[in-house]
Amino acid sequence: MTTVGRSSRTLWILTAVILAGLLVAAFVPGAGIRLPVIVVQVGFVLLHGARRYGRRAIGVFVAAGLVISNLLENLSIGTGFPFGHYHYTGGGKIFEVPWFIGPSYLATGYLAWIVATALLGDVRRGSSWLTTIGTPVVGAFAMTAWDLALDPATSTIHQAWIWENGGGFFGVPLVNFLGWTFTVYLFMQVFALYLRRSGPAAQPERTTISDLQAVVLYAATAISFVTTYFTAEHTTVTDATGATWHTADIYETSVLLAVYGMFFLALLALLRIAQQRTATAAPAPESDAGRRAPEAAARGGYS
Repeated sequence: MTTVGRSSRTLWILTAVILAGLLVAAFVPGAGIRLPVIVVQVGFVLLHGARRYGRRAIGVFVAAGLVISNLLENLSIGTGFPFGHYHYTGGGKIFEVPWFIGPSYLATGYLAWIVATALLGDVRRGSSWLTTIGTPVVGAFAMTAWDLALDPATSTIHQAWIWENGGGFFGVPLVNFLGWTFTVYLFMQVFALYLRRSGPAAQPERTTISDLQAVVLYAATAISFVTTYFTAEHTTVTDATGATWHTADIYETSVLLAVYGMFFLALLALLRIAQQRTATAAPAPESDAGRRAPEAAARGGYS
């Protein structure tokens, strides 16, 4: 088996393992496998990215994602910029941020990046500025769509982090989501600029099976929001400011945002992938002149 064949097989294995892990985490929330799934997802990012862009390029993505996310998260905890005033609970922190937050940015951020490339176009050496800037913007919004569904339940209900001044979105402030979009855009833009200058050469517009793997995993990331809505206990919670929220409302809103945010973006990307693959497989239409030439030649001349 060739190196390409082995990496393709490994990607499929990782895709299956991650899907299984996400399903178990969604239907058996107490199984304690979320962190192992994140680790496997980072492995998927490294292999998928190395095959698609090269090792050095995916190294830039990883470095930019880890450094920028940790820097701005710590900055916000200390100053309120760019996410607002909050703090994490629990231990295992790098400065004031849990160690797994950076890998979470990489895992879901890369999937959001692939969704963006399917919708707008991949960034390659010499890509247009529209694609070089537009793809990170779309990717940042695709990533923030995940946090829209994630943050109210994880912070207000489970208190993995605490919003010290509360917020209108079930205890989460608007500035948090603006901060997410800004942070993700920054490290995706660094990656895009590197690709435009030193990445793989431009290729014809096409999609591959690996695009499908990443988009499916992006959609699967939202499955837990749906299952939690049907299985979680419905009660009330109080945020740091004393505001009371109904958990049923939070879970229902998370489902709505997952369906009309993440699932919708994934559907658009899947339709785009199918459209491109259909166009690639279809034979090029023959011109009228091309059809008439053989007919005229058969008659001994041109009409």
